[in-house]
Amino acid sequence: MKDLADIRTRIDQIDTQITDLFLERMEAAADVAEYKRATGKPVFDRARERDNVARASKRVPENLASYAAVIESVLMEASREAQYQRLGLKSETSRKVEVALGEQPALFPQQAYVACQGVEGAYQQIACDRMFKRAQISYFDSFDGVFRAVEQGFCEFGVLPIENSTAGSVNHVFDLMMRHDFHIVRTCRLKIDHCLLVRPGTALEDVRIVYSHQQAISQCADYLSRLPGCRVHVCENTAVASQLVANSERGDVAAIASRDCAELYGLKIADQAIQDQKNNYTRFACIAKDLTIYPGADRTSLMAVVANEPGSLYKVLARFYALDVNLVKLESRPIPDRDFEFMFYFDVECPAASSEFQTLMNSLSDVCQDLRYLGSYAEVV
Repeated sequence: MKDLADIRTRIDQIDTQITDLFLERMEAAADVAEYKRATGKPVFDRARERDNVARASKRVPENLASYAAVIESVLMEASREAQYQRLGLKSETSRKVEVALGEQPALFPQQAYVACQGVEGAYQQIACDRMFKRAQISYFDSFDGVFRAVEQGFCEFGVLPIENSTAGSVNHVFDLMMRHDFHIVRTCRLKIDHCLLVRPGTALEDVRIVYSHQQAISQCADYLSRLPGCRVHVCENTAVASQLVANSERGDVAAIASRDCAELYGLKIADQAIQDQKNNYTRFACIAKDLTIYPGADRTSLMAVVANEPGSLYKVLARFYALDVNLVKLESRPIPDRDFEFMFYFDVECPAASSEFQTLMNSLSDVCQDLRYLGSYAEVV
């Protein structure tokens, strides 16, 4: 049996040779870049890269073929990125980010015209007040209405819920993201404490019907299961549910909503902090039509479509890993009218002004069929 120390010494020697060969390969890639500069040839040669990966797979035993393919793919990606940098080439997304950073405002606006879904007292309104000191709010019946108000220039900004720590993503908002033209300029994480609101004179044991938004209902599922004989009805949002209860003449109805709604609509708090998880937060996104990157932007949202073939998503994720960029959210949503095809939504943590982020934005388009940059922003907690 060979001595382990001797085996490891040999492995270290091989690894050193691999590193030396990698550097030699990157020097050759620089020569390729100069040739392409002189001849005007494009950096990305999909056919050659595909052939190189196939040859690498065939040169090793079958049980190692997939690993050889991954190694060759990484080498080709590193070579391609080095050529882009040497030639000073930038993707359309990278250029947009660079321009936005160059035009960066000094501060996030303190007052603005803002679109929210629902009515006064909705959690969107509370999140809006957290992000803006003096907002003039226009209320719309639907999330789609908020997107349209921003897209058509009726409002400067819109505030929308995007995910909850208990109930997960607000899928309807993510689906609408695929249909509208917008950019995220800020997000807000809001602590959500749901209350059961009733008309004055209604006791907790009298409640038989509860109104609220679907997300609030999901967040209070355990509590609702303990209300005997109670039926649940979904409303547009929690404030609308409060309004409905306030206008009702029944003595057995209640709404799940915020404490603010109790004061706004003259309701009584029958029970408080009824959410299943006490550490319950909802993230809200502030959207705008034009791309603007405000100071402190260290989080970015992207939407991408990748090829429907093995390894496509891995190639995207490998970029984040190679650049040490933290991926904090990955969500997939079916693309309308395209069977079994998905749009991937990414949230990444990385300062928008960093070189790593610029490199990421410059390289992702090569491994995505479609890439949408939704914006870079700071999150208010």
